[in-house]
Amino acid sequence: MVRKLVLILVTTAALGSAAFTPSVAAAGWYGYGHRPDIRADRGDIRADRRDLRRDRAEVRRDFGDLRRDLRFGRFGDASRDLADLRRDRQDIRRDQRDLRRDRRDLFFDRHGY
Repeated sequence: MVRKLVLILVTTAALGSAAFTPSVAAAGWYGYGHRPDIRADRGDIRADRRDLRRDRAEVRRDFGDLRRDLRFGRFGDASRDLADLRRDRQDIRRDQRDLRRDRRDLFFDRHGY
């Protein structure tokens, strides 16, 4: 009976300690192995910023088209411009969310989380 209890306790301690030791994959983060991931995150951030600038320019252009169409009474064209504006604003929101997530990933990669 005592032997079984000791065997159970030793097995539990061995399995419990193995669960809390860092794995080989986690140990790979500490050192120079994660630098390509940081470079990729920085490239993603640059691409997202470029997309945001392009989308904001499209919004300005579509807004000018909308004002021109409303001024000259072309309401069908104005409704299409308004749909373009909504689509572009949604795209801007998606790009901003993606930029925030890329910045968070870069922070986590730098600090080894």
